[in-house]
Amino acid sequence: MDIRSPLAAQSYSSARPVTAPPQKSEAGAALGNLASSFVETLQQGEQTAKAAMTGKADPRSLVQALSASELAVETAVTVRDRVVEAYQEILRMPI
Repeated sequence: MDIRSPLAAQSYSSARPVTAPPQKSEAGAALGNLASSFVETLQQGEQTAKAAMTGKADPRSLVQALSASELAVETAVTVRDRVVEAYQEILRMPI
């Protein structure tokens, strides 16, 4: 019993930092990366559309770029809707 007790305490202390919530700077950086990749996807779609209009890009790349842009916008709208829904749920909570 004495052997397992320190081992369990040691295991708990080493696992505790893993379960700690992420720091604000990490969450902010993740959101920043997400926003920049969203903007980059939209810009690539726009550039491909311009190139397709001038005949410099094939229709297949245009369809791929447009579908990637559409997916990015749908994802952003879904995330926005979930955030608004969570906010409204918080407002409905009794105090």
